[in-house]
Amino acid sequence: MPLRSDVTSALMLMTRLPVTTALRAPPTPRAADAAWAWPLAGLLVAMIAVGAGWGVWFLGATPAVAAAVTLTLQIVLTGALHEDGLADMADGIWGGSTPERRLEIMRDSRIGTYGMVALVLTLTIRWSLIATAMVQMQVLPVLIAAVVSRAPMAVAMRWLPPARTDGLSHGMGRPPAIVAQVCLGLAVLALIPVEGHGLVAGLLVLGVLAGIGTLARSRIGGQTGDVLGAIQQLSEIVVLAVLTSV
Repeated sequence: MPLRSDVTSALMLMTRLPVTTALRAPPTPRAADAAWAWPLAGLLVAMIAVGAGWGVWFLGATPAVAAAVTLTLQIVLTGALHEDGLADMADGIWGGSTPERRLEIMRDSRIGTYGMVALVLTLTIRWSLIATAMVQMQVLPVLIAAVVSRAPMAVAMRWLPPARTDGLSHGMGRPPAIVAQVCLGLAVLALIPVEGHGLVAGLLVLGVLAGIGTLARSRIGGQTGDVLGAIQQLSEIVVLAVLTSV
């Protein structure tokens, strides 16, 4: 039951899939305790999205259209959770002059110039990289990127204090050390099949984690759900970029 409850918790938080009926298990009370299953939630979303994308490609769509279908389904199945976080962090980090004002901007549901630019650029890059993977007849880059990019979110929650005394990240709690370690272990396992490229991708993800984490600590005093979303999005991009490189 605890295992199923953790998976239920991860899917309820990270996706819009109707999981409680399927798994028949209540979610883990503290979401952070189930953070080890976040990479598994990412894998499930990617498998559904890639399956649909490859399906329309084999039916005659171009790789560009198939990549668009894949990307769109990833966004729909996650409720644009991570994309929203990236946009909010971009607006707040660069749009405010004090930590308090930055956090206020990040909480605002309206999107600003920085957030819009961040979304347009990252969505374009992700679409291009997914299309490249399809042209190369590769499925693994998209699946691996989905798994690996969820792991540093748990590590960031373990490393950085919450920047707010309320909000999504604060409410989830702090993952136990073993949970963060399992997340990292799943990321390493996902990268093993791609050998040398996996090492490069892993190091770049650590760079994203360190860079965004350090920036968040200096600008707002810690992490929020928006910071975690930004880490996920940029981690996904660097993994895709490495694994589709020739």
